[in-house]
Amino acid sequence: MLRWRGRIGLGAAVAVLGCALAAAAVRGDHVLYVGGTLPLPEHTMGRLDLAGPAAEFLAAKGGAAFTIPYQGVESLEYGEKVGRRLGAALAVSPLFLLSHKRRHFVTLTFKDARGATQGAVLEIGKHDVHTVLAAFSERSHVTVVYQSAEARADAAK
Repeated sequence: MLRWRGRIGLGAAVAVLGCALAAAAVRGDHVLYVGGTLPLPEHTMGRLDLAGPAAEFLAAKGGAAFTIPYQGVESLEYGEKVGRRLGAALAVSPLFLLSHKRRHFVTLTFKDARGATQGAVLEIGKHDVHTVLAAFSERSHVTVVYQSAEARADAAK
């Protein structure tokens, strides 16, 4: 009887950990405002609408939003942060140490509608990297600066 309770407890812990890991990841068409100079709380999840004369970030909760005019973009940088799945390795299996977790960041410097210089760091999903970089680069006529050769190669996929 005690063996089953231990297994059920371990199964519940793994399920909770899996939900926490899934909630922390940026997936689909979601974008995470990591931080910057905008009057928005750090780590705000939302969506990025790239249609129109400006990109619009719409927060998933609270209705907060900001606009990035394409003609106001001064710099555009792309980088990645690669990490190990340490939490999953400790909770589930050491084999998770062999897999990588890759996070994708776009850093923008731009002039807002009032002419003030603003900065924003956005974390985007891996399937949206090329689309977001192409939209900002083509519409603003600003060249993307890559933090590494690996980031350049991954963005081209």
